[in-house]
Amino acid sequence: MLKLPFFRTRARTVASLIILAALAVLPVGCSMLEQKERELVFRIEPGTASWYRGLPNGVEELELTAPPFGDSQNIHAWWWPAEAADAPAILYLHGSRWNLTGHLFRLEQIRSLGFSVLAIDYRGFGQSLGELPSEATVYEDARIAWDHLKTLQPDAGKRLIYGHSLGGAVAVDLAAELGREAKRRDEPPQARALIVESTFTNLADIATEVADTAWPIHWLVSQKFDSLEKIDQVGMPLLLVHGTQDQYVPASFSEALYAAARNPKQLLLIEGGNHNNAMRVGRRAYAEAIRELLETPVEHAANRTLPGDSETNRS
Repeated sequence: MLKLPFFRTRARTVASLIILAALAVLPVGCSMLEQKERELVFRIEPGTASWYRGLPNGVEELELTAPPFGDSQNIHAWWWPAEAADAPAILYLHGSRWNLTGHLFRLEQIRSLGFSVLAIDYRGFGQSLGELPSEATVYEDARIAWDHLKTLQPDAGKRLIYGHSLGGAVAVDLAAELGREAKRRDEPPQARALIVESTFTNLADIATEVADTAWPIHWLVSQKFDSLEKIDQVGMPLLLVHGTQDQYVPASFSEALYAAARNPKQLLLIEGGNHNNAMRVGRRAYAEAIRELLETPVEHAANRTLPGDSETNRS
């Protein structure tokens, strides 16, 4: 796992590159700066995670495509059905650095709660063919995966979206898009709920926090990942989860998202949980929060209440 000093150094590097380019100190064009920014944001590790021990029985490997992809791009996915027939299904959206082989432990935890899981590698990660990802391409990949999940679980009331860390921003974007669609059509959203864990408000906020700079990074970054701007457009029950000892992304970021979100919403703070183990450390509270989430009525987007106090739990 990442060490905090490395994480802080990387964030400072992103901030410094952006600031220097804005001052025209670096003799690079905007496209070169954006390329370097994307490399630092996604920081893809090649190959297989060292702790990966192979796919469990029952996991089906899929290759998802879209007409613009051609032969040079694809989305590699794992589909792991639950033991129970017609179980609720979750679209799993991971964060930066590790491909699916580094996330199997969390997929196992989610499936143990009774869910089927569709997990994807964005183009450029793992076995997914493609160039270096961007904010736009990972959003596209999530939507393609979501359309496929609808064929695996046709019941909208049994489809959920889950995102971890940077994947939380991808999940919020997808949920907000579904929320806007539901509002336009005056119908319930095509997802039962959204779960985001260990995520941030937007990329500029987390870069500013970690890099400890007063420069207006918000105006300079090209990869926005601005969940704070979109969270109130989510048209489904929301669960935000964060470990109180997250060594990379402070829990205050989830608290800010919670404050900006519309009801129904929950914020679960896992005492002692870090960036990667909240589901394990707070397993009982996590399971109870998901149970409550699934019992929350889904309203038409037009009937959703404004941001306000709903429920905050600590475990």
